[in-house]
Amino acid sequence: MSGKIHIGVGGWTFEPWRGVFYPDGLPQKRELAFMSEALTSVEVNGTYYSTFKPDTFAKWAQETPDGFVFAVKASRFCTNRRELSGAKESIDRFLGQGLTELGDKLGPINWQFMATKKFDPADFEGFLKLLPQELDGRPLRHALEVRHDSFHDPAFAGLARRYGAAVVYAKGGGFPEIEAGAADFTYARLMESREDEDAGYPAPELEAWASRARDWARRGDVFLYFISGAKVHNPAAAKALIERVR
Repeated sequence: MSGKIHIGVGGWTFEPWRGVFYPDGLPQKRELAFMSEALTSVEVNGTYYSTFKPDTFAKWAQETPDGFVFAVKASRFCTNRRELSGAKESIDRFLGQGLTELGDKLGPINWQFMATKKFDPADFEGFLKLLPQELDGRPLRHALEVRHDSFHDPAFAGLARRYGAAVVYAKGGGFPEIEAGAADFTYARLMESREDEDAGYPAPELEAWASRARDWARRGDVFLYFISGAKVHNPAAAKALIERVR
């Protein structure tokens, strides 16, 4: 198996990118289109905080070229709760807002959990049972971003594998670094870009990440995002990595 490697950043609206990544004078309404020509994917963060209309997802799809992919962060109301297995109404509301208007550009959904959320096998399996495998006839890919050390548990990896969900590989931020290989795709978030590096990371580290991304691609598609850290340099990091994996 050999998959495609999609590389990007979190969101596309960030004032410090203007004049650094975005050209001076570029209208804000053109920023997504510009980013989609420079990078190959983006992780949508706004969906974590609020809902959008179907027309908005359709507009994003229209503004970006073929092959560009949106990873979508799930609503916090689905994951920031005491009992995950009771999230059906919130999950249905999140999925029903028009995600499939992205068409073939809809990538994985990132279900991000709070750092205080501990692994409860029965409750977590109850949550996984609520995640549909398709929506409006389109297959869905689910990624689980867990942030508590209790998820360093073979039972968690086993559940993810059983339900075909990827475990997000997080590097940095003080979060657990779990590489489970539970699904037929890989979702990675790199959070260690530095202010003293124009490309976020020194060249040897970028070469190492390129090699790792190619290894991941042997088992399926890869979705890799530069998040947090020295955020102003994250688009440069993504561009540098895209050049290396090509």
